[in-house]
Amino acid sequence: MSFEAWTIFALFWLVFVTTPGPNAVNCINNGMVLGMRRAMVGVAAILTQATLFLLLSALGVTALIAASPTAFTAAKLLGAGVLIYLGVRGWVQANKPVRMEARPAGSIYLRALAIATINPKSVAGYLAAFSQFVQPDVPIWGQMLVIMPTALVLTTLSYTGFTALGAGLGRAALGAVFNIWVRRVMAACFIIYGLLLGSAATPGRG
Repeated sequence: MSFEAWTIFALFWLVFVTTPGPNAVNCINNGMVLGMRRAMVGVAAILTQATLFLLLSALGVTALIAASPTAFTAAKLLGAGVLIYLGVRGWVQANKPVRMEARPAGSIYLRALAIATINPKSVAGYLAAFSQFVQPDVPIWGQMLVIMPTALVLTTLSYTGFTALGAGLGRAALGAVFNIWVRRVMAACFIIYGLLLGSAATPGRG
């Protein structure tokens, strides 16, 4: 991968991981209710998903999923249902006082991993990255030595930033009335993302 191609890929990935979505909302929420240190478990889960999807993209699996209307629709509906559930649950619990939760690390990790994985738009994003930036006449694994570190470093910086934002909001909102509305905005984002995901067009159907 040339330096010019790497620069364009890095800019694409920066936009991909900094555009607010379910992962960002979950990181902010984790930072608010768990504190910075424990919330970083969620970032580790996102990095797990990113590593897995990068490898699957290199193997061509994401292209197969995106090309299968049945697989895409199933993932889309499952993801939409989970996001809407999380949003409704968050809205109902928004009026409870903020307390630093003592959730097990495994629970934090699995929830973040599920949110990162269920969104089939992630498949589309990884597919776009590989279709646009991977050179077909160059061995894929040599290119992965450049692509993976770049993607994972930018992903780490982005979602650590969202988590820090949430931790800051959590400290500011402890005992504050406006905290209810901050948490309801987060919950509404989950619901909106779920509805948008559920109405997303299946590849090949316009």
